[in-house]
Amino acid sequence: MKRDPAIVLVSGGLDSCVTAAMAGRQYDLAFLHVNYGQRTERRELTACSAIADHCGVGRRLIVDIGHLLQIGGSSLTDRHIPVPESGRIQGGEIPSTYVPFRNTHLIAIAVSWAEVIGAKKVFIGATEMDSSGYPDCRRAYFDAYNKLIRLGTRPETDISIETPLIDLSKEEVVRRGLELKAPLHLTWSCYKNEDVACGRCDSCVLRLKGFRLAGVPDPIPYLS
Repeated sequence: MKRDPAIVLVSGGLDSCVTAAMAGRQYDLAFLHVNYGQRTERRELTACSAIADHCGVGRRLIVDIGHLLQIGGSSLTDRHIPVPESGRIQGGEIPSTYVPFRNTHLIAIAVSWAEVIGAKKVFIGATEMDSSGYPDCRRAYFDAYNKLIRLGTRPETDISIETPLIDLSKEEVVRRGLELKAPLHLTWSCYKNEDVACGRCDSCVLRLKGFRLAGVPDPIPYLS
């Protein structure tokens, strides 16, 4: 039986990989990957391509939005702003790794593509429970964006954003990925490095915590 198409925003990281595995149980997947001048742009693209190959995803769209690099304001795109180590981020503080309004740009591209290919679902691996506290990763943000989509697209398209990980801890994300046999060994999460993960940035620390609590080793290399 032919399955309906769905778009998955795939950065190449742990969360997007598990999200793709979840969406793949029901939908014919199309992967969207966005380069925006981030420090690990090449490594993330390599991870995304490897995940797509592993999952047999043929429909892929790779988009470059270099204007986020030109705008700056984030340590992920501005090499003059140091990437903070996890222990130095104060509770409630939005870290410098936040890329201003990034998800809005990414989802807008996905929705445009969804209208063209007839996809009704756009999946994104956002988590609110174990996250860096980015404002565009909250459930309320996605609820508001879904209202915008309904107002800004043709009525017959009926597109919505799906966030299956939004209420999961990083441990639960890892466990879900293991259950689905997602290729976690192909993912990349480090904010700083493209060869060996630093193990100290917020993304690395959250990832390592998830694997540790799940009781399994993280399959990617880290600086000792």
